[in-house]
Amino acid sequence: FSLFPLVNRGLLTLLVVMVCVLLHSKLWGAPPPHPQIEHKDNSKNDIPVVICASENRMGAAMATINSVHSNTDASLIFFIVTLEGAIQLTRQYIERSALKGIKYKILEFNPKVLSGKVKPDSSRPDLLHPLNFVRFYLPLLDINYNKLIYLDDDVIVQGDIKDLFSIRLQPGHAAAFASDCDLPPTHEMVRSVGMQTTYMGFLDYRKKEVRDLGINPRDCTFNPGVFVADMQEWKKQKITKQLEKWMEENVKKNLYSSSIAGGVATPPMLIVFHNKYTTIDPSWNVRHLGWSPSSSYPSYVLDKANLLHWNGLYKPWKYPSVHLDVWEKWFIPDPTGNFFLLRPDSDS
Repeated sequence: FSLFPLVNRGLLTLLVVMVCVLLHSKLWGAPPPHPQIEHKDNSKNDIPVVICASENRMGAAMATINSVHSNTDASLIFFIVTLEGAIQLTRQYIERSALKGIKYKILEFNPKVLSGKVKPDSSRPDLLHPLNFVRFYLPLLDINYNKLIYLDDDVIVQGDIKDLFSIRLQPGHAAAFASDCDLPPTHEMVRSVGMQTTYMGFLDYRKKEVRDLGINPRDCTFNPGVFVADMQEWKKQKITKQLEKWMEENVKKNLYSSSIAGGVATPPMLIVFHNKYTTIDPSWNVRHLGWSPSSSYPSYVLDKANLLHWNGLYKPWKYPSVHLDVWEKWFIPDPTGNFFLLRPDSDS
């Protein structure tokens, strides 16, 4: 009795299986797994910048990224957060445009974490988009940096982002924001469009739960669309849990309706960080550019601004809006043709 025929038969069977696997891969075009980081030379010396990219505002996020990347010689890594359906679109926009050389990582945000925490009653549905709440959940993202910058997608950076990143947060502070009372050139703009810069404009002080917070309704608010975060302090203070608590409280008791606050993403931040944040240089969030289709800033304000913020209804990729030329300088056309600018002479 010899083992050799059995061995040969076994080897032949293995060879046939391997050939079948290779043929299946060829015939069905099995794609290789998508790399999460297209540029893998990760370095702790990178400045991490977090920005959300929704499918219908993809061009806005790319303009922001382009402005940050073009105005610094620092090493950057962009963490681009989006929903599952827009991952491929995000990658294509970058890889088929002038941004293909940037270092980035695409992160998927699961909106299920918002279940039971957001009331579907906004007069502006765009403010209830799941990506508006990503800033609450920074520790849940795959970002292994102790310090990071978060930017809304309706900003353009004109300064060197490393200057913003270099800010030293005060002991015990998990974030640094721009105060709504620190920028004199915007005061005339704020008055002209009836904006609020105090807690009275965001919280419903008729509610006992709000009054029990002990926050003076005349205290200045801050803008949560641009901030620097200390992630160790954030986790230590369980900031995400605190924010979720006030989201859930609003669902139950309507502490800040969208008609008062212009959305439900800002008030929880205002409550949790009241008197517990470091202030950034006001030139790093020259805002309210999107609150009026006609109220514009003088050129000297625009020129000195390190960051311009079109918060409000009138976005610069739509029409009408102000200072379109400033924003369009950084816009990169969508190579897939999905995102386009809305202008008076456009077809749609």
